[in-house]
Amino acid sequence: MPSRKGADHVWGYKKKVNNIVRNVEFHVLDEEKIKKIHEKSLYIMENIGMRVGGERAVELLTGHGARIGKDGLMRISAGMVAKALESAPKKLVLYNRSGEEAMVVDSEKNQVYFGTHSDQLEIVDPSDGGVRKFLKKDVAAMCRIADALPNIHFVLSVGMTADVNPRVQTQSTFIETLRHFSKTINFSSNSVDSLKDCLNIAADFAGGMQKLQEKPFIFYYCEPIPPLTHPPDSTEKAYISAENRIPLIYMPYCMMGGTSPVNLATTLAQSNAEVLFGLVLSQLVSEGAPFIYGAMPSILDMRTTIGSYAAPEFHLCVAAMADLAAYYGLPFYGTAGCSDAKAVDEQSVSEVAFQILSTMLSKANLVHDVGVLDHCNNVSPEMVVLANEIIEMMKYYTRGVDAGEDDFVLDLVEKVGPGGHYIEEMHTLENFRQIWYPDIFSREKVTQPGSSIRQKIRQKIKGILENGAGPTLDPGQAEVLDEWEKKLGL
Repeated sequence: MPSRKGADHVWGYKKKVNNIVRNVEFHVLDEEKIKKIHEKSLYIMENIGMRVGGERAVELLTGHGARIGKDGLMRISAGMVAKALESAPKKLVLYNRSGEEAMVVDSEKNQVYFGTHSDQLEIVDPSDGGVRKFLKKDVAAMCRIADALPNIHFVLSVGMTADVNPRVQTQSTFIETLRHFSKTINFSSNSVDSLKDCLNIAADFAGGMQKLQEKPFIFYYCEPIPPLTHPPDSTEKAYISAENRIPLIYMPYCMMGGTSPVNLATTLAQSNAEVLFGLVLSQLVSEGAPFIYGAMPSILDMRTTIGSYAAPEFHLCVAAMADLAAYYGLPFYGTAGCSDAKAVDEQSVSEVAFQILSTMLSKANLVHDVGVLDHCNNVSPEMVVLANEIIEMMKYYTRGVDAGEDDFVLDLVEKVGPGGHYIEEMHTLENFRQIWYPDIFSREKVTQPGSSIRQKIRQKIKGILENGAGPTLDPGQAEVLDEWEKKLGL
């Protein structure tokens, strides 16, 4: 009979770990469905074609076998796709600002990391719940909040600052993020030039482009335009990322009924074809360049004309695309923790909790848009804090159950015997902290005055912003950012 375990063991749980590793199997697509969708994606690429812009991208693709027909559409062969799939790295390591390993995405492991919103125009002010324009000061606040939350692993281009010149808006947000966020940074850009500036800022911050490439603490987000359109801006951004070997997410956002058919299988095939185009381009630019498979197939709500961020079809499709990415052995970038609701209310909490559970069960590796409300128009710091709590809860669920020979403590059961209790047992003392205990949610037997969840969230945010010092920079790095601000006129 196995002996009783101590603090490293509790009822099939191993000792707590910081990373989220899922041990519960869940699939939307089986292998037969995946192969069929892959087949139809290749048909789209080889026979239907795509509209591709950008001089460098077109020249490179046609020079390696892509064909442009009389209709002006580019056809890409199955062989080109197969070669790209073969050369793309199956493991991705992302670092934090200090050069420490932060996120490891391995096709053979089932890890998941969460990040915040991107490019929101508005913010739900946690002080009064009012919606207002997103300002430069909010970048620092959101970064400090996210930095303090253990289940938020990265941020994505935190907001569209209304008080900064649009010409340097991307650069300003990037610099502020580097100042106030110590973890991994995901970013997008509103132009090719702003992308180049951000890469140069990051390289200077890291001590050179080579050091940045060796330990990337940034990764780039880029979108084509469904259906089947890759404009010059998108292809050039992807090209620049690949040639500098900065991890690239290529992520189509289609809406069934608007930019893809109201048909799940066809939408998946179209989205997959659009992602595979980005993969082919990146690998032709630089073989082995780090590539992240991204997809957001949603629906066009015909009653409101919004692209829903909370539709069940959206998150079903995201989970399905994660299955495809896992089949290819590529890191997958998904979406969860967002809502169509305009406030932190019953609707938003329900939608966010459902999405986080869905993505935690899926094969997604990197998950963004935590805290987004109003179908991506605004972001709520309160929702980010609440989502952090929900993610923590789901970590315990998705660990699953270990039931090996050493995972039982039957000697303890025998000792206590029928009708006994475990309260005074040393095993209980050593292991009870391994169980999840909420930080914000309440298990109080009696309702306490002023103990509502909303109040707890606001108190937590206030504590982070008023009492916490936030991450610090070494003098040399601070000087780099100051010099770039002067150069950009910020």
